Amino acid sequence: MLVKDILNTTNISFSFEFFPPKSETGWEKLFHTISDLMPLKPSYVSVTYGAGGSTRKHTHDLVIRIHKETNLTVVSHLTCVGSHRDEIRSILETYTKKGIKNILALRGDPPSGQKDWLPTKNGFTYASELVAFIKKNFPHMGIGVAGFPEGHPDTPNRLLEIEYLKAKVDAGADYIVTQLFFNNRDFYDFCERCELAGIHVPILAGIMPIITQRGMIRMAELAAGARLPARLLKSVYRAKSDDYIEKVGIHWATEQVRDLIDNNVRGIHFYTLNNAKATLKIYESLGVKDSLQLSA
Repeated sequence: MLVKDILNTTNISFSFEFFPPKSETGWEKLFHTISDLMPLKPSYVSVTYGAGGSTRKHTHDLVIRIHKETNLTVVSHLTCVGSHRDEIRSILETYTKKGIKNILALRGDPPSGQKDWLPTKNGFTYASELVAFIKKNFPHMGIGVAGFPEGHPDTPNRLLEIEYLKAKVDAGADYIVTQLFFNNRDFYDFCERCELAGIHVPILAGIMPIITQRGMIRMAELAAGARLPARLLKSVYRAKSDDYIEKVGIHWATEQVRDLIDNNVRGIHFYTLNNAKATLKIYESLGVKDSLQLSA
């Protein structure tokens, strides 16, 4: 099923993101996680690429395995990094043969050790070009794109940032999934600026609970310089152990989700880090058993 059709038939979508493991043990753990989360009946799940497209083959393998072994709608990330047009066409042709119908089209981050982003020869410079390519050559596919409530790290001009996002939507994107954020006001402001720019596709909110202090620092480094509210930092710094930090992070994320639901968000996308515990705790704290109850 296409994600755009799911969004057209639900009040609120709930989706989970996974990444390809690097070891056999990791693969086994991931499928335990997926098994634990399936009773929540997610609207769809997605699978990431590593930085610089470093996990591309593993991503394809995982997407196809989830599609084959579960009844979940699965979305594959696809980036411009490290692939020319013929390679991307080949990937999409393989997905079509395997029954994969949904893509999250991204520019992608530079490979490890490369400071600046550089396009591949005969490839794409911008995600909007990738979206247009998919739309033209694989019109049966659904396409999502990324949004940045706190601003894109490579585009400090917030007016240009929205123009670039609109270019992706105008090229054929069906919906927007945001980078993680910790202050819902940033998300609501982002949605209003999209509306002013004439962007009217569904916007799904990206949520990632803090689990450890080290993980929080890593988020700040990787997630477009994620802004951490002082009130959240105070709670984390008061913690005596990672067990308590995990409780703080899950509570904060739960309140974010509760507020987003109350304000009629179109969808919530959980960055699971291949671990079911935090997502399950959020659902439990909200007093529901599955996404259908959340969207009722």
